Amino acid sequence: MPPFWKKKELTEMNESEWESLCDGCGKCCLHKLEDEDTGKVFYTKVACKLLDIKSVKCTNYKERSNIIPDCISLSSKNIKDMHWLPKTCAYRLISEKKDLPVWHPLVSKTKDSVYSSGHSIRDYAVSEQSIDLSTIEANMEKYILSKRLA
Repeated sequence: MPPFWKKKELTEMNESEWESLCDGCGKCCLHKLEDEDTGKVFYTKVACKLLDIKSVKCTNYKERSNIIPDCISLSSKNIKDMHWLPKTCAYRLISEKKDLPVWHPLVSKTKDSVYSSGHSIRDYAVSEQSIDLSTIEANMEKYILSKRLA
């Protein structure tokens, strides 16, 4: 029998199924810069202040949108508009009718596969609390990740 993500649309998933799609990579919690001319999105290595970088978990997941006004809660209704989501994001992949990668915890059956495959931000992210956010644009080469994630 195929797994739920292969037989259900995002709109058909219950809350538990929806939440399990998140691989815990932390990429969506990184600050991003968008080139106004091209629309390209560049990920920085600077993470939201609510992200615990060691565990790659939000320290206040339920209240995150109240604490961080521009924190976006993904839903089946807005997923198509989230062009900045990483290419490996399960929500994006499923909405594009693609399969989950082999390292995704639902496929590999272990959370460690995200880290061991190199898809976690755990080793390179820094908290926004440790830097002056106004310096990101002035020092882009220092903060922009070398590979495009979106």
